[in-house]
Amino acid sequence: MIKSSHDDTPFSLTYGTEAIIPAEIRMPTYRTAVVDVVHNGEELWLNLDLLEERHERAAIREAKAKLKMTKYYNARVRDITLRPEDFV
Repeated sequence: MIKSSHDDTPFSLTYGTEAIIPAEIRMPTYRTAVVDVVHNGEELWLNLDLLEERHERAAIREAKAKLKMTKYYNARVRDITLRPEDFV
């Protein structure tokens, strides 16, 4: 069977950025340690500007996957006709 994904989380498609869930442990990770607080707001606005493009790419990938699944299914469908006397 054909499987596909658009590689984006619903959160990132909605808000344009990935969520960082803070851990209960107070040990900082590299990802949280290198955040530049001054430029973080500007980068978030840039992500929101590029969000529409990410939506379009995800929609295109989804349409391609649906087309592939449709072709896969239609290639294997057998056409049978049933008459009123036939037992099903």
